[in-house]
Amino acid sequence: MSLRDLMDGLKEKANELKTEALKFKNKDFLQAAMAGSALLALADGEISPEEKRKMVKFIENYEPLSVFKMTDIIGAFGEFVNQLEFDNDLGEAKAFEAIGKMKNNSQAARLIMRLVIAIGAADGDFDDHEKAMARRIAIELGLTASEFEL
Repeated sequence: MSLRDLMDGLKEKANELKTEALKFKNKDFLQAAMAGSALLALADGEISPEEKRKMVKFIENYEPLSVFKMTDIIGAFGEFVNQLEFDNDLGEAKAFEAIGKMKNNSQAARLIMRLVIAIGAADGDFDDHEKAMARRIAIELGLTASEFEL
């Protein structure tokens, strides 16, 4: 497989995710996706200002989320990060509450898992803390973690 084939495949996957995200362009979906993203960003216990900027940049450039306004994405992500940093237990409860709203929508739940995994792997190191959090998110969504190789 050539590099061009690989890049074409990645672009195709991104377009598929964007098409799927269009189906779920609503506040609950955005909240669930950003809650999962924030949980993954803080899975190791802290997030530096550099990590926040990197995460926002990743979200900004992640094609499937382009169906939402950037201010809404950054606002939702920042709100969950702030809640988690202020009181981790309460922040997690609120994040999982948002994620749980997608439990009965199998397509949306699977898309959120793919987004969360992509964000977890954004820095090239999908570590054990991030994988453990991704498994918890999968369970909250009513999905089997092994389906996502977690």
